Amino acid sequence: MDKLDKYRQIIKEVLNEYSKIKPVNGEIEVIAIFNNEVNSYQIIHLGWENRHRIYGCTVHIDIKDDKVWIQNDNTEVGIANELVDRGIPKKDIVLGYQAPYLRHLTDFAVS
Repeated sequence: MDKLDKYRQIIKEVLNEYSKIKPVNGEIEVIAIFNNEVNSYQIIHLGWENRHRIYGCTVHIDIKDDKVWIQNDNTEVGIANELVDRGIPKKDIVLGYQAPYLRHLTDFAVS
């Protein structure tokens, strides 16, 4: 299995696990969206809580130039840590939600 396929598989496994965690309040769906053609992967919450519409992207990950770009992460543990635990090295993970001038302060890739 090449690097791209390995990273896709790991990302999908982690996001599938997150998609099984249902919010306690409201009628909210948790949907995993995988697009291998553009290497973009997301977890979306949508539905209703009381009279309020719920819609948002909890996790958004892209694979660009052989790096895993975490564009959005609203998890408690931190999706980057879970990806590292599953075998993606920190040098191949970019915290895209982190300002570029601060990325060098982390243990992850700058870009």
